[in-house]
Amino acid sequence: MSSPDLTTITRRVFIATVSMGTLFAPFAAEAQPVGRVYRIGYLSGNPVADTQDAMEAFRKRLGDLGYVEGQSVVIEHRYAEEKYDQLPRLAADLVRLKVDLILTFSTPAARAAKSATSTIPIVFGAVTDPVGAGLVVAFPRPGGNATGTTTSNPELSAKRLQLLKEAIPKVARIAILANPTFQPTPSLVAETRAAAQALGVKTDVWEVREATGLEAAFNAMVSAKIGAVDVLPDPMFISQRRRIVELAAARRLPAIFHLKQFAEAGGLMCYGATYVEMFRNNAVLVDKILKGRKPADLPVEQPTKFELVINLKTAKALGLTIPHSLLLRADQVIE
Repeated sequence: MSSPDLTTITRRVFIATVSMGTLFAPFAAEAQPVGRVYRIGYLSGNPVADTQDAMEAFRKRLGDLGYVEGQSVVIEHRYAEEKYDQLPRLAADLVRLKVDLILTFSTPAARAAKSATSTIPIVFGAVTDPVGAGLVVAFPRPGGNATGTTTSNPELSAKRLQLLKEAIPKVARIAILANPTFQPTPSLVAETRAAAQALGVKTDVWEVREATGLEAAFNAMVSAKIGAVDVLPDPMFISQRRRIVELAAARRLPAIFHLKQFAEAGGLMCYGATYVEMFRNNAVLVDKILKGRKPADLPVEQPTKFELVINLKTAKALGLTIPHSLLLRADQVIE
């Protein structure tokens, strides 16, 4: 009997290997399961550009926590582009996709998500008053399917007026531009007026419910000989920031805001929480929830980092000389 040649041996080894591989394939698959892919829905009432930097920070922090976008996590984006009436439809769309979690930006988006689902976890950002908005029961124990980070900090109103007074030492009368239909407005007005009284500055509140009333409000401020304007947080004001900045500039009224986007649009100053830091913190909350923690047990986080942005070009156009000491403290100076 002749010995098998090398070709025959190779063929037999190949057939045996394939047979064993087929036999044990199911066991090998169980030993090395494919990792789960989480789907996160992102809901914003604002344009993409408004939170682009913040979302990049969110993605990077998720990456640091071990998630790989496109492999272990997928983000579904929904933007209302300042058409806030579209938010309920977009939130419902994310619910239909059966996302594992919804990340939101701003109070209107968070409320839309909360109305759309009581079971899918929600992590919100840029919400001024989450308790008043009905998103949580309390900061320490939210008690529902939502938690996140808030822009709320009682010291912010006082700090904004202090910075405005420092930039314009002779200002004696400041207008508070407020939207009474925005739920947190009464408390924000009270905080701002208390801060103004401590600084020895008189305040007048101008209430604007719709964008069509902005021009009349600024005209009235000029007639009342207002020295500067403090624009309170409000979704409508954010969407109308370019219009507000233009109206203030045309009437030579210095104004301070709570968001960097206002200063970038030509506003004099802004001081407030940084969305980039807020979204980094939200990535940590998302990670905890995806790993099994309940939003009800995760405390709402308040801002700890703030940014001061000064538009020096606008200051020069208004004939203002910003003190050097204030410029040195600015996180960003736009020239």
